[in-house]
Amino acid sequence: MHPENTAQSAADSPAVHPPEHTAAHTTQQPEHLGLPVRNPATGAVLDRVRDHSAEEAAAMVDAAQAGFRTWRATAPRHRSEVLMAAYRGMQEQAERLRDLIVAENGKSKADAAAEVSYAAEFFRWYAEEAVRTPGEYTEAPAGGVRNVVTRHPVGVAVLITPWNFPAAMATRKIGPALASGCSVLLKPASETPLTAFAIAEILTEAGVPEGVVQVAASSSASRVVSAWLADDRVRKLSFTGSTGVGRRLLAQCAERVVNTSMELGGNAPFIVTADADVDAAVDGAMLAKFRNGGQACTAANRFYVHQDVLGEFTEKFGARIAALRVGDPAGGAEIGPVITEQAAEQIRELIRGAREQGAVIAAEAHLPQDLNRAFLAPTLLTGVPTDAEILREEIFGPVAPVVAWTDLDAVIELANAAEVGLAGYVYAGKLQAAMKIAERLEVGMVGVNRGIVSDPSAPFGGVKQAGIGREGGRFGMEEFTEVQYLSVDWP
Repeated sequence: MHPENTAQSAADSPAVHPPEHTAAHTTQQPEHLGLPVRNPATGAVLDRVRDHSAEEAAAMVDAAQAGFRTWRATAPRHRSEVLMAAYRGMQEQAERLRDLIVAENGKSKADAAAEVSYAAEFFRWYAEEAVRTPGEYTEAPAGGVRNVVTRHPVGVAVLITPWNFPAAMATRKIGPALASGCSVLLKPASETPLTAFAIAEILTEAGVPEGVVQVAASSSASRVVSAWLADDRVRKLSFTGSTGVGRRLLAQCAERVVNTSMELGGNAPFIVTADADVDAAVDGAMLAKFRNGGQACTAANRFYVHQDVLGEFTEKFGARIAALRVGDPAGGAEIGPVITEQAAEQIRELIRGAREQGAVIAAEAHLPQDLNRAFLAPTLLTGVPTDAEILREEIFGPVAPVVAWTDLDAVIELANAAEVGLAGYVYAGKLQAAMKIAERLEVGMVGVNRGIVSDPSAPFGGVKQAGIGREGGRFGMEEFTEVQYLSVDWP
C-alpha cells in the first residue's frame, strides 16, 4: 500500500461523533477551526473535522476499555445482528457514501459505488462469522487429561486505514474486530475522514454500544497513534499503509509486544503468456491497472507480455487507455485526480525517468487543460528496460509500463525480484499452465485469468515485506482473537 499518510478522523469525546459540519457543501472556515478535508479534483474545502490532540486520543482509550468489557460479554448472536443491521444501513445509504468517497477521494462514481458495495459485504460476512468462533475438545495422548481450546477477543484494537479505499479499508478491519468482541479506535487518513464518520454513524444506528467504535482525526498521525500504543490497555494494531510506515509502527509495537497485523506495499506483476486470450487479458489489465485510477495496493504495476502477443496486446490495451475520460469524477469522468498534486508529480518523475532509460509513450488519454495538477493522463509505456526505476517503485497512479519477455523462468525471476509480494496476475491459455505460474509467484494473492483478487470471503494479504497476517474470510477473525487452552484433569 503506497500511501505514506496513515489514517485520521475525528470525535469530540470518547463516543462516536460526526464532523463539525456536513460534507454536502464547501465551507470557508478559518484554519484554526479544524482539519480541512479537500476535494482533490477542485481543491475546495468540503468540511472541517476536529484535529485531535494526543491528550484527546489518550482519553478515548478509557471509553474503549469500558466498551470492550460490555461488547465482549455480548452474545455472539447479538453481535451478529448488529453487524447485519450495519450492512443494511450501508446499503440504504449507498448513494450518500458513494458521493462522500467521490468528493473526498476523487475516484469515479462507478469505482466509489463498487467500493461501497464491497465494503458493506464485510459487515455481512462477519455478521455470519460472529456466531462461528472455532474451538477444540480433545483427549491428551497420555490419557487423564482433556484439552479444551477456545478463542477470546484480543481487546482494544487500534485500526489505521489509508485514503485510497476509505470505506472498504475501514469495514475490512471493523467487521472482524466487532464480530470477535473487540472495541476499536479508528484513525482514517486525514485526506478522507468523512467516509469513516459516516460509517461510524451507521454502526451507532445499528446498535453498537458507546465507546466500542471511536474515530479520531489528526494532522499528525504519530501523535494520535503513539498515544494509543503507549497505553497498556491497547492490545492490537491493524495497519494498512506504506511499508516504510509499517516498519516504524512494528518497531513501536515491539516495545510492548503489541499484537499486529500489517497490510503494506504492493508491486504486482501482470504476466501474459504467448497462448493467452489477449482480449481477456486486456479486459483484466484495465481492471487491475485503472480501478481507482491505479491507486490500489493490488494494482498491476509491471506488465510482462510475451513477445509473440506484445503487438496485439499493446495495440488493444493502448486503444482502451486512450479512450478513458479524465476529469472531475462528480461529472462522470472515469479517471479522476490522484490524491494530491505532490503524488502526481512523483508519478510524472517516474515517467520521465523511464523515458530517459528508453521507454516510449505508446498511448495516453486526453488530459483537459482546465484540470489542476493532481490530474494525470492515463499512460501506456512500452520498451521499458527490466532495470527501470518505474518497475521497482509502487506507481500508485494510472501508468502502465510494459516489458516484453520470451523465457518463462527469467520473467518469473523478474516478477519475484520485488521486496514486497502482495498480489500478482497471470493470463494464460491453459488453466493448468496459469496455475503453475501463479504458484511460483512470491505473492499472497494471484488473479488467475482475472483482473481482480479482493473478496470478503478470501484471505487478503501478502508475503515478504508486503505485510503480516490476513484480512477477510475466517482468517480475519483470527487476527482479532487470542487462543486459550484449558488443561482439564480427567482421572
